[in-house]
Amino acid sequence: MRAAALYPAAGALLLTTLSAAPAGGAPSDVAGSGVALAAARAAQEGIAFGKCSGTPEAPSGVQCGTVTVPLDYAQPNGKRIQLTVSRVRATQRDPRNDKRRVPRQGALVFNPGGPGASGLHFPMAGTLPAWKRVGAAYDLVGYEPRGVGRSAPLTCQEPRHFVKAPSPSPTHPSESYKQERIAQAKAYARGCAERAGGALRHYTSLNNARDLDVLRAALGEEQLTFMGASYGTYFGALYATLFPGHVRRMVFDAAVNPDPAQVWYRNNLAQSVAFESRWTDFREWVARHDDVYELGDTPQRVLRSYERARARLAAEPAGGTVGPGQLQAAFLQAGYYDDHWPSRAHALSAYLNGDPKPLVALAAPVREAAAAAAVENAGAVYTAVECNDAPWPTDFRVWDQDNTRIARVAPFETWDNVWANLPCAYWQAPRQQPLDVRTGPGELPPTLILAAERDAAAPYEGALEMQRRLSGSVLVTERDAGTHGIAGGPNRCVNGHVEAYLLEGRLPARRAACAARPEPTPADHPAREAARAKS
Repeated sequence: MRAAALYPAAGALLLTTLSAAPAGGAPSDVAGSGVALAAARAAQEGIAFGKCSGTPEAPSGVQCGTVTVPLDYAQPNGKRIQLTVSRVRATQRDPRNDKRRVPRQGALVFNPGGPGASGLHFPMAGTLPAWKRVGAAYDLVGYEPRGVGRSAPLTCQEPRHFVKAPSPSPTHPSESYKQERIAQAKAYARGCAERAGGALRHYTSLNNARDLDVLRAALGEEQLTFMGASYGTYFGALYATLFPGHVRRMVFDAAVNPDPAQVWYRNNLAQSVAFESRWTDFREWVARHDDVYELGDTPQRVLRSYERARARLAAEPAGGTVGPGQLQAAFLQAGYYDDHWPSRAHALSAYLNGDPKPLVALAAPVREAAAAAAVENAGAVYTAVECNDAPWPTDFRVWDQDNTRIARVAPFETWDNVWANLPCAYWQAPRQQPLDVRTGPGELPPTLILAAERDAAAPYEGALEMQRRLSGSVLVTERDAGTHGIAGGPNRCVNGHVEAYLLEGRLPARRAACAARPEPTPADHPAREAARAKS
């Protein structure tokens, strides 16, 4: 999820003014009537849950079905699409005392973010210790949002063309390289328009929020209990604004900044700045474990090791598939999740010591057809939703000025973030004006916001802004930590607040803090590991 909030270091950046907003507008009363009609239909039809076809790995107890929603809520009797839904019934058994019955509290619907991520696997979380008490009281429900997976899948190009290797990833691109990427962005935007046709404009966050209300009705729930992570917090906030009376409880995990002025161009500028700090966190951790990885005993020396690997990969890709672009993508994940730190440091150390296998295993692009198709599909939905949601600059000179300025202080992610979003400059569907997320006192039940203080993908300012806009909401902060999404993880303090809220409706004071989780344990040194393997 690339949409995030401004990190404090970005405060001094002067951002070029956006172009005038194209037509699109705010949600209409016609669309609201369409939601009411679709929800009434869904409540009557329900969801015929059964075996999860095409998902052989689904364990016993997981059921699947579909819910029908309008493609265009302004025309609810027009074309309709089906969203794939998964569910595990509440066990209604206390995991601490299997003989004690627990009252069922309804369905808990989860979205993992993206845009473009599938939540179909969420019901399996009920088998994990951190989720068992919640899974006892709630049906755990996941789904594939519109465009994702089997839910009216969106595609913008052939998957074999989408997944390319090896690729460069210059931190200070030349003018000729920028022109190459502009041409690619134009071709990609054109491909989205040609493949989706008139349907393209309907892949939006507002429609994701409307779909969520139809899903609520289809599940037979008078009010929605929802947990959204990352981007899921944004359209969850849209839902809270559009349907406050339909909300029972909502958890916003790794909340993104819902300020309309930030969606989505400025959020992405800000995220590029934020990742630089998180990249430094990772390198500081590697330096503290120089006895294990031998990549350098300061963050600067670790950076030099990384740059040495980049140069070597540019000259000769590892395994014929991993170039600087694949290296950067693999290490970007270390900015999202600190449990990825040991594997990334190990792979880099092994590569520089002559063993490319760990790096190739981490960073090589997927080749299997189904996996490549899933990657392309997720990218298409991400692009369509963000491009449709809001105005974007249509002149590359604006992008160039803003990101050249940011790259001087934050080179790690900046230009790759540009290339991921640049199709929005040449988008061929109408753009909307973002909804002003805001609820007044008493309009919305109290909601729970979770945030890691050093989250790079959704920096902390976004959680503060979300709390300011959702009246009565409560913020729980994981101090001095940066993992993107903290519910259900190893932090018992965080999980205790989530359980108290979901199971009892109990919230802490307006703001509460949890100590950081422990840092990851370093993996073994590649040379020592290889020596053991030979012995």
